[in-house]
Amino acid sequence: MPLLDRLAALLLVTVWGLNFVAIRLGVDDVPPLLLGALRFLFVAFPAVLLVPRPQVPLRLVAAYALTIGFGQFAFLFSAIHAGMPAGLASLVLQAQAFMTLALSAVVFGERMQAHNFAGILIALAGLVGLVVASTGGQAATLPGFALTLCAALCWATGNVVNKAIGPTRALSLIAWSAIVPVVPFLLASLVLEGGPRIASSLAHPTLKLAGVVAFLSLGASLVGYSLWAWLIARHSIWKVAPLPLMVPIVGMGSAWLLLGEKLTLPQVLASGAVLVGLVVNSFGPDVLRLVRRMR
Repeated sequence: MPLLDRLAALLLVTVWGLNFVAIRLGVDDVPPLLLGALRFLFVAFPAVLLVPRPQVPLRLVAAYALTIGFGQFAFLFSAIHAGMPAGLASLVLQAQAFMTLALSAVVFGERMQAHNFAGILIALAGLVGLVVASTGGQAATLPGFALTLCAALCWATGNVVNKAIGPTRALSLIAWSAIVPVVPFLLASLVLEGGPRIASSLAHPTLKLAGVVAFLSLGASLVGYSLWAWLIARHSIWKVAPLPLMVPIVGMGSAWLLLGEKLTLPQVLASGAVLVGLVVNSFGPDVLRLVRRMR
């Protein structure tokens, strides 16, 4: 992976890690489905006035929007609102990596190389370790876990759609596809959260809420998903899909610093295993070449 692509991946992981803290702060002030509508409303506008429509079939744009956009965040926001700790949510959501690998093997017939397989096994061991370490110290409800896993499946399905779309202007795809989730989010909010609650939440907007929506829409969505779509289109899905396994390291660390969620030594050690797995998966051939040169 070229240096520019690696820097893009690092920025992506940082933005997405902080995303979970922003969600936690947001659902404290507004209902989760309404927060989802606000997020995508401000992703779409005014961006669609500034960037051209992507040259992609509308059915693929809709599929991308309803999986990665509406499905993923309807479940994720609801999970965190239901009591799923932000740091732990950033971890469990990364089940998308393994779901993506399974789906891409079926749909595209992609094969792993030895270093991909080894790296994913190491990262998976670290991920399991993080789950064990986290559930021992944080109260996470069964509905929260289930909703987060549903969000992961929606993300993985959207990744396959993204790969089917192929190379395109990522910013255009993100901006224009954001129009689609606004309507189902608003309808779901109206039915499940109720008009009075929506009106009450919007009647007294705060600077905190404005900051959360700005970060979720501009940072996590426009910047984050533009980088993600760009990387997915440029590289094998086996190489890109495991990158977000680094997100829990940022997510749990920022949740510890900003929300007071405790980060234990076992969590730190397990996070290190995830990082080692990612290095092996993404840079395995480079590491081998370096070792050979040192001999």
